[in-house]
Amino acid sequence: MMKTQLLAIICLLLAAPVAHAQAPGKQYPDRWVYVGRNLTKDAHVEDIKGIAETMHARGLNGMLLAGGLESVGKWDAKRLARLEQVKAICKQNEIEIIPIIWSVGYGSGIGHDRNFAAGIACQDVPFVVEGKTARLAPDPNVKMVNGGFEEFADNHMKGYRFHDRAGVCSFADKEVFHSGKASLRFENFGKFKHGHARVMQTISVKPYRQYRFTCWVKTEALEPTSAFKIQAYAGKHGIAPRSFKLEPTADWRKLTLVFNSLNNDKLNIYAGLWGGKAGKFWVDDFALEEMALINIVRRPGTPLKVTSDDGQTVFEEGRDFKPVKDDKLNFGRPRPDNPVITLTENSRIADGQRLCVSYYCGMAVMRWQVSVCMSNPKLYDYWRESAAAIQKHLNPSKWFLSMDEIRMGGSCELCKSRGLTMGEILGDCITKQMQIIRDAHPGAKVYIWSDMLDPNHNAHGNYYLVEGDFTGSWNHVPKDLVIACWYFKKRDKSMPFFSGLGFDTLAGAYYDGDTTENIEGWIETCNQTPKCRGIMYTTWRNKYKLLPAYGDLVKQRSHPR
Repeated sequence: MMKTQLLAIICLLLAAPVAHAQAPGKQYPDRWVYVGRNLTKDAHVEDIKGIAETMHARGLNGMLLAGGLESVGKWDAKRLARLEQVKAICKQNEIEIIPIIWSVGYGSGIGHDRNFAAGIACQDVPFVVEGKTARLAPDPNVKMVNGGFEEFADNHMKGYRFHDRAGVCSFADKEVFHSGKASLRFENFGKFKHGHARVMQTISVKPYRQYRFTCWVKTEALEPTSAFKIQAYAGKHGIAPRSFKLEPTADWRKLTLVFNSLNNDKLNIYAGLWGGKAGKFWVDDFALEEMALINIVRRPGTPLKVTSDDGQTVFEEGRDFKPVKDDKLNFGRPRPDNPVITLTENSRIADGQRLCVSYYCGMAVMRWQVSVCMSNPKLYDYWRESAAAIQKHLNPSKWFLSMDEIRMGGSCELCKSRGLTMGEILGDCITKQMQIIRDAHPGAKVYIWSDMLDPNHNAHGNYYLVEGDFTGSWNHVPKDLVIACWYFKKRDKSMPFFSGLGFDTLAGAYYDGDTTENIEGWIETCNQTPKCRGIMYTTWRNKYKLLPAYGDLVKQRSHPR
């Protein structure tokens, strides 16, 4: 009997470590993969099939599908048929489809109505009447100095505050130029830590006016091709950041930046590379001109006002001048000319009269990003129609709000009239989005990118072109919202921050690296964070090479708390 009891005890002791070793095998409920395919080609279905089969083999169960699903109600029959194929593929591989939708920061609804765009004020812009047409009267003092790079000494360009490492990385080039007799050439920048290859000039402007900066660029074996930017800075604050995709080797190409001066009378204009690695490029023929009525936004909260030069007489649209709009409204590629104001036959405006014109304009940030106004009630009507269509075609139990990087807002009269902070406006918007979703699908679980709710990330003031402060936004959203954190370097602050407030969290991992280091770091943080629901393989460049390794790591190293 004693031998039997002793043997049983020994067996229990031997079994204990095995049971402990298997505990980490407990899986997170959300084991996702981000997939960007808009289903406009049959090849997209095949791509998704391969990804889904890999996911199934590794026990991954959720596909965050970025496919333009917010407009699924307007898809043609072929695209809808591809969606049905994808649904069947995912069902066969035991994968749930989660639609990612409604990005305020990246122009949700702009295709439906371009006037959804956030608007920035342009104030008292001078126009002069010639016959029945009123045209911009530009300030003749607005110009670039030495825009053709013709004046220089020892590789130092006259009129510019600086250009990086003159005589080492930047050179006067009298052999290659777009026009005139010289250009500014950059090379050798990859030898230095930050890869900077920039030129900057301080310019004088009028507050709240539109300007167009243009330059010509030529490249030779340039790496990377995405590092070229044109930026306008007011002190240390960037008010017009714009990036451009160049060809590695190409002849002269014209680049354009249209921007609003905001409340500034002086700005620093930069052009060149941030993070250059190799190759050469040339810049030439810098030019600056005042513009007006470019990308004018016409909706409630963005009024147009035309007055006499002294401001005493307010003229009426329809009575004194014909309706004003920009028929070529295109924030990424603004029109090359200035729209005009056309007078009516019985206008009170006289020939030769000077006018002051005030209006609101939209603007692209970075390469093509356009934010929409969260105070516009028509935006919510659009989302209600969108939610109904998504529910009809997908019936998803989980929905994902793509509410990241909202780089404009708070500047139109609708926003200002509410008397709310930008944090409160954002919180109200997200709350309404969740209600719209749950009206369409009661009980749906809603996820969201973290950054605009995270004080460790983008939830603060002085954020790009936003007029206002996002601080405190996290206090104005429902607690059953699941927060998807994605800033790797801040993960050990962000995940506990949201967990401590009572939110469930999800980790957005990977981001197109060549190793699993990012994934492993996120898993470690997830394992230490209460209320973490899981992790997502997130790729913007369609890099799925590490997807099998990701699945194995999630399976082997996860032990949810």
